[in-house]
Amino acid sequence: MSSVTSSTHLDAKSDLQRNLADFHPNVWGEYFLQYASESIEFDQNIGAQIETLKDEVRKMLLSKIENQLLKVNLIDSICRLGVSYHFEHEIDEVLQHIHKTCVENEEIILEDNLHSIAVLFRVLRQQGFRVSSNVFTKFKDEQGNFRENLVTDVEGMLSLYEASHMMIHGEDILEGAMTFTSTNLEFIATQLNPSLAAQVKYTLKQALHKNLPRLEARRYINIYEQNPLHSEILLTLAKLDFNMLQTLHQKEFGNICMWWIGMDVPRKFSFARDRIVECCFWILTVYYEPQFSQARKIMTKLIAMLSIIDDTFDAYGTIDELELFAKTIERFFRWDVKNLDDLPEYMKLIYKMVLKNLEEIEQDMTKEGRLFTLKYYIKEFQMTVDAFMTEARWFNNNYVPTIEEYLNISKISSAQSLLITCSYIGMGDIATENIFKWVSDKPKMVNAVATLCRLMDEIVSSEFEHKRGHVCSLLDCIMKQNEMSREAAIEECRERIVNTWKDINEECLKPTEVPMPFLTRAINLSRFMDVFYKDKDNYTHSEGSMKSYIKLVLVDPIPI
Repeated sequence: MSSVTSSTHLDAKSDLQRNLADFHPNVWGEYFLQYASESIEFDQNIGAQIETLKDEVRKMLLSKIENQLLKVNLIDSICRLGVSYHFEHEIDEVLQHIHKTCVENEEIILEDNLHSIAVLFRVLRQQGFRVSSNVFTKFKDEQGNFRENLVTDVEGMLSLYEASHMMIHGEDILEGAMTFTSTNLEFIATQLNPSLAAQVKYTLKQALHKNLPRLEARRYINIYEQNPLHSEILLTLAKLDFNMLQTLHQKEFGNICMWWIGMDVPRKFSFARDRIVECCFWILTVYYEPQFSQARKIMTKLIAMLSIIDDTFDAYGTIDELELFAKTIERFFRWDVKNLDDLPEYMKLIYKMVLKNLEEIEQDMTKEGRLFTLKYYIKEFQMTVDAFMTEARWFNNNYVPTIEEYLNISKISSAQSLLITCSYIGMGDIATENIFKWVSDKPKMVNAVATLCRLMDEIVSSEFEHKRGHVCSLLDCIMKQNEMSREAAIEECRERIVNTWKDINEECLKPTEVPMPFLTRAINLSRFMDVFYKDKDNYTHSEGSMKSYIKLVLVDPIPI
């Protein structure tokens, strides 16, 4: 029984009718409160050292050398070490030149080994350049299969596997490359030295293209340091920059945790998941760069409130209360507190929290002269709550919708469109009104991210949610409509996930509908899902890999 009744004045009878989830408590306690601070100060000596190192790396990038592949490897290392945000202009300039000299009619004309070609292909693709996957045909035999002697080239196999994750629709050669490399790498992993075997196992579990930038940086710094050909300048920059960002992020986490506790959320909403640190980390995956500190604050507060609202609709609110809340959200224009009279006490608290957050955004946007962003934010918020309500009605009526009907609503209730919209609010003047219009039109990229989120969540969450009473899952809809087993329905979802990533990859190839910085926010939301919803719902059940990864990025500094 939830302890929330004491603070919400709901009678015992109505409380007995609630579907309460058995969420485990906050695993972080008050750990991050030690970092809460109004001002964020850095060691000036370290700051000066970072600037000097950045100048040296910039010279390395722009130096005139004949071997273009060395530049590609340098750019790849800069990206994987998490410092590419310092050199966006230089990286684009260098890759423009490499694309001009090494690619003709989208065909890579460079002759080299599998590793080098695969890295070149992946780096160009991830920066939006159109290059043909036919370059890998030269590594096939007369029967059209990848040559068996490639299996002994572990470095080449790993690079080809990573490159295959950049596939778009119609690229059978990359489909084959993924199967060939994953099968053989899994087989030979047992025969490799422990360090290389660990690297192979990690890569097969978490592809680079779908990994979180901060996690990859934390991991790759160690790998890069062990490479005898590494640049000491670049390595030192990566270490210092990682620790500097960690200090900034720790203080941001501390301040958000202070807000959360100040709102008395853990006590007032004890029926909901207390996951404020995990919410902070979720948004840190969307953008980690220092200039987006305010943007992270806005977005983290939103996702934390959405988590409470989601649990209210899924686990705690009665159907009558949910109808009242949905109507209150639907009819507001200025988010007026006059609409609160009919709501139960705990819903009034949620509404006031949402209103307070909107007022903060309004103040910030007024100062920036970008008040237009609010109408898009409000519209997406209303649509998300409306989708929550539709699902609540389905559950209340024991209704199993068609697959298409379910996806149309659940893509909205995934809140990805709302999160993408919110992520642009804090990006400054580059986020013009046309960018917000683009999101509101639900283009292919936004639709793909929402689809991916829903598919991955469904596979790992449906069993837990069924136990506590929850709306039917996509798996239920597929099983009923297609008359198939749960295992077959899961396999269909996995196939849809593969195709959705192809959509995402395709939308990132030039010319893009919107500039790449905006697409990156959407991709990073997809990456969060790939990392934390691959095997189980690691947000709800956050005591495992979620906690370990947060510790890696936010607790343990890198030894210099």
